[in-house]
Amino acid sequence: MPDSKFLSMLGLAKRAGRLSAGHDTAQQAIIKKKAELVILCSDASERLLKEFEQLAKTHTPDIRIMVIKPTMNEIYFELGIRAGVMTVDDKNFSSGLISLSEQEDIIYGN
Repeated sequence: MPDSKFLSMLGLAKRAGRLSAGHDTAQQAIIKKKAELVILCSDASERLLKEFEQLAKTHTPDIRIMVIKPTMNEIYFELGIRAGVMTVDDKNFSSGLISLSEQEDIIYGN
């Protein structure tokens, strides 16, 4: 995904400490109600998606869950983190990423 503003903003969120990447840290962000957005890579398992949908429904029902086209390897290449799931723990980054995802057609399955 060359020149992706979405991935650039995701990198900014990481550097700002507003990204919880990986299963356990993303899970804790949702449970502690810090998460504003849940992002899963396109090659994340269906089980992982269902687990986080249930977790979000239980703890923060109004949170948005987004499955994006980049794979775990592409995220690793761009951000240096190998994770199939991550949460954005800031309202401004979250709304910016949602807006960019719509502009760049980065959502998987749309």
